[in-house]
Amino acid sequence: MPWSQTSPMNQKVLFIADHLKGARPVADLCAEYGISRKTAYKWIERYIKLGAAGLEDRSRRPRVSPNATADEVVAALIELRRHHPSWGAKKLLKILKGRHPRWKLPGRSACCLILHRHGLIRRKTRRRVIGHPGKPSSLILGPNHIWCADFKGQFRMGNGRYCYPLTVTDAHSRFLLGCHGLTSTAVEGAKPVFSRLFHEYGLPQLIRTDNGVPFATNTLARLSRLSAWWIRLGVMPQLIEPSSPQQNGRHERMHRTLKAETTRPPAQRCDPNK
Repeated sequence: MPWSQTSPMNQKVLFIADHLKGARPVADLCAEYGISRKTAYKWIERYIKLGAAGLEDRSRRPRVSPNATADEVVAALIELRRHHPSWGAKKLLKILKGRHPRWKLPGRSACCLILHRHGLIRRKTRRRVIGHPGKPSSLILGPNHIWCADFKGQFRMGNGRYCYPLTVTDAHSRFLLGCHGLTSTAVEGAKPVFSRLFHEYGLPQLIRTDNGVPFATNTLARLSRLSAWWIRLGVMPQLIEPSSPQQNGRHERMHRTLKAETTRPPAQRCDPNK
């Protein structure tokens, strides 16, 4: 036998229907429906005045709040916030306290609620979280299986300009395939370097990089213009996990030697062709 399921509204309607029949006293109906006589007479009175609409649930919100912020304080907060959109609740309350020392001001949380209620606080848009394929496999089958690429952080040269060394190594032999000083990390400078290396050493199966520009982006599948070009050539990009340089440890170890040998002291110019 299925369970009998009724809503509170249905219970009220059934109670009123039984009451209108007049066959049973209100006290007996209250015992049957499990309500107090006060509640029963309240339902009956509302039904007589408003009909079935009077049986709908009403808001239990108090009509008067003794701790509510005064209208003049709310108006002053709104006006001050509109003149200074960058001011927070703490500063707004401090200014109002100096101007009106006798006013009863709300707390910071209540002030924030007032500003939010009047549309004076903009919600920060959450940055979309892009998935990551996870830790790359450490299995390296042979030469040209996996290349490692990265930018060895910018450093200031002797002429005051910054140099961005793009380094590429073979993960199996640790052979330094290329080390080119570029003026930025833009795709326009990195793509010719990889094109030259592909013609000289052939195409690897994978290129392992970090998640920075120009190797990856925050778009779908983290593809950048450079990595999309690799895929069209048949080379798959392989990303290490964010903040995990140890997953490309052999390449980072080479960077330590590179820094010690070339940046102390730095050269006077950056030549992308060398």
